[in-house]
Amino acid sequence: MPNLIIHPSGPLRGESAVPGDKSITHRAIILGALAEGDTRVRGWVPAEVCLATLRCIQAMGVQAEEPAHDQERTASPNGVNSSGPDLVIHGVGLRGLHEPADVLHCAGSGTTIRLLAGLLAGQPFTSVLTGTEPLRRRPMGRITEPLRQMGATILGREGGKLAPLTIRGGNLHGIDYATPVASAQVKSAILLAGLFAEGKTIIHEPGPSRDHTERMLRDFGAQVESDGPTVRLRGDQLLTAPGQGVAIPGDFSSAAFPLVAATIVPGSDVRLNGVGVNPTRTGLADLLAAMGAKIMTMDHGPSTVDHDPSSIVHRPSSVVGEPIADLTIRGSPLQATEAFGDLIVRAIDEFPIFAVAATQAEGTTVIREAQELRVKESDRIASVATELRKMGAQVEERPDGMLVHGPTRLHGAVVECHRDHRLAMALAVAGLVADGPTEVRGAEAIDDSFPGFVETMQALGADIAWLEQVLGIGY
Repeated sequence: MPNLIIHPSGPLRGESAVPGDKSITHRAIILGALAEGDTRVRGWVPAEVCLATLRCIQAMGVQAEEPAHDQERTASPNGVNSSGPDLVIHGVGLRGLHEPADVLHCAGSGTTIRLLAGLLAGQPFTSVLTGTEPLRRRPMGRITEPLRQMGATILGREGGKLAPLTIRGGNLHGIDYATPVASAQVKSAILLAGLFAEGKTIIHEPGPSRDHTERMLRDFGAQVESDGPTVRLRGDQLLTAPGQGVAIPGDFSSAAFPLVAATIVPGSDVRLNGVGVNPTRTGLADLLAAMGAKIMTMDHGPSTVDHDPSSIVHRPSSVVGEPIADLTIRGSPLQATEAFGDLIVRAIDEFPIFAVAATQAEGTTVIREAQELRVKESDRIASVATELRKMGAQVEERPDGMLVHGPTRLHGAVVECHRDHRLAMALAVAGLVADGPTEVRGAEAIDDSFPGFVETMQALGADIAWLEQVLGIGY
């Protein structure tokens, strides 16, 4: 297995881009397939999770390709394309998908399997969704229950609570449904099914979740009503490929790793360009600001503002309704804070790296109401606590979160990423402020979401490399 070796590093400096937003890329591929006309997805990210969605869509008769001239510009000097390649999707229309000839494999992507379940619930054919062993352990009842209420037939392990899922769709009707958890994947699955349903589909969430699907449906011409945590969609609306295409902003979840690294490595000064700052996604920035982090957001003019929830300066994005900004981060001392409530939903994917930041903060950081972390790519409460303790962190695991006592002088160790891409990158960042070398085993999982992570961090001055390359045995 490819492993990472990280040594303590001096100040991180410079500027970089991060790969395109995976959440938006998934949705652009799916809606582009259902639209009339060709959709050009600009700056898409060919991470393994997004490739899984693309392969499944292609298996249902949709053609897509990267134009030849775009393939020549996919790499930049630091190993990450600042804009990413383009992907052209030839839409087949709302009723144009074909029954797949084989099982649809979603790799390890929860977004892929849940969004496709909603899409397939509206198709008049039978299909099977499966994925990796960790994906087959993740809860699916939260989507199969409302899709069954809409009229789809869904079979799966433990009564449809676990994949593989066999779906026979078609003849759907809208429902008025209250989701048990605030989840963009659940909401999006129901909305995609609602496109094929008779009548209106209404979704009530207990709190705000990512709203990329609603924003992008409008970009494709659908009428979607949003009123706080309630969303309404009328069925049988035709989608049209947006003439300007869909531009994918930089992924905030990927930016989180150099962002926290620059915060905790003293003397750092890093700029991340073109990052998506949709307010349903930037909970980590709010948490770090509450801890005293020096994060500024910048437009293309000379002005800058300190970050707080109401002061982000956005520059216009060609993704309708998706704001982007350039983020500047400087190393700074941190104070402990408490994360709960809506912040959990808005930062759910960033808690492994947030826990690393908490090890360097003065006082006890409390994470609670975060039991959803136990059903991610790994049990992120248990795995984060276990691996950070190996590095000397003082972490107390709780059923719905953890306590992190700091600041702690970490020490290098051999740690495992549990096949979890976000944990692998979080541990790599922790290694930058540890005494001695840190080895992250099984770090090939990083390619699931952040191709070029190592090269990006190296370009900023981090002492990080693939161990196999250091030893001269290849990767």
